[in-house]
Amino acid sequence: MNPLTGIALKVMSVTIFVAMATCIKAAAETVPPGETVFFRAFFAIPVILVWLWFSHDLRDGLKTQNPLGHFWRGLVGSTAMMLSFAALALLPLPEVTAIGYAAPVLTVIFAAMFLGERIRAFRMSAVILGLVGVVIILAPRLTTLREGTGDALEALGAVMMLTSAVFMALAQVLVRKLVDTEKTPAIVFYFSVSAAVLSLVTLPFGWVVPGWTEFGLMVLSGLLGGVGQIFLTSSYRYAETAVIAPFEYTSILLAVVVGYWLFDEVPTQTVLAGVALVICAGLIIIYRERQLGLERAAQRRVNTP
Repeated sequence: MNPLTGIALKVMSVTIFVAMATCIKAAAETVPPGETVFFRAFFAIPVILVWLWFSHDLRDGLKTQNPLGHFWRGLVGSTAMMLSFAALALLPLPEVTAIGYAAPVLTVIFAAMFLGERIRAFRMSAVILGLVGVVIILAPRLTTLREGTGDALEALGAVMMLTSAVFMALAQVLVRKLVDTEKTPAIVFYFSVSAAVLSLVTLPFGWVVPGWTEFGLMVLSGLLGGVGQIFLTSSYRYAETAVIAPFEYTSILLAVVVGYWLFDEVPTQTVLAGVALVICAGLIIIYRERQLGLERAAQRRVNTP
C-alpha cells in the first residue's frame, strides 16, 4: 500500500476524465450523443488491451463467468453516458459535473433496494443531505422554466443529467454484483465493448459525418477515457477506497476552471452551495463505508478459527 501514489493516480484520472468531458462538450454542438458514445467506447478498447498486454493479464483478465451481467451493466452504463453527453451540449460543464455527484448518494439507496444493504440513520441523514443539495442545484433551472423565463433546453439538460446520475448509480450496483465473480479488467473491457455495440442502435437517428476537428476530439475522448480508466483502476491497488474516493470532488474545481477559460461559463452561487452539500454527503457516506468495512474485518478476524 502506498496512499500517496494511490491519491496521485486518482487525481490524474479525475483530470483526464474532465479533459475527456471537455472534448465531448466541444464536439457536442454538431455530433449527436449516440455517435459520441460510440467513439468514446470504441477508441478506449485498444488502450485497455495494450494495458492488459503490458500487465500480462490479457488472457486471464478477460475471462468471464457472467456475460449477461456484463450486458446489463453495459446497457445501463451506456445509457448513463449518452444522457450525460447530451447534457454537456445543453449545460455548463461545472453544472453537469455537480449534478453527476448525485450518483454516489443514489447508489446507497439502490444498494438497499436491490442488494439488501441496510441504511441506518447515519447514512440516511447523509443521503437526505445529498438529495437536498441536488434539489438546490436543479431548482433554478426548473423554477425559471415554470415561470416562463428560463431556457427549456437547459432545463431539459438538467433533467437529462439527473437521469444520467440515476443510471450511473444503477450501474454501480451492477458492478458491485459483478465483482463477486469477475476481474476488474473484464468489467472495464466488456463495458467498452458493449457500449460501442449498443450505441450503434442510435445510428438511424441522425449520425453525422464529423469534420476533422470533431473527429479528432471524439477519438481523443475515447483514448482519454481508456487511459483515465486505467489510472482509476490502478489507484485502488495502492490505497483504500475511503482514502481515494474523496479526491473525486477535485473534478468540480477543474470543471470550473475549464468552463471559465474555454467556454466562458461561471457557476452560480446556488450551484456552488448545492455542490457543497452534495460533497459533504458524499464524504459522510465514504466515512461510514470505511467504518463498516473495519467492523466487518474485525468480525471476520473474531470468527476465524
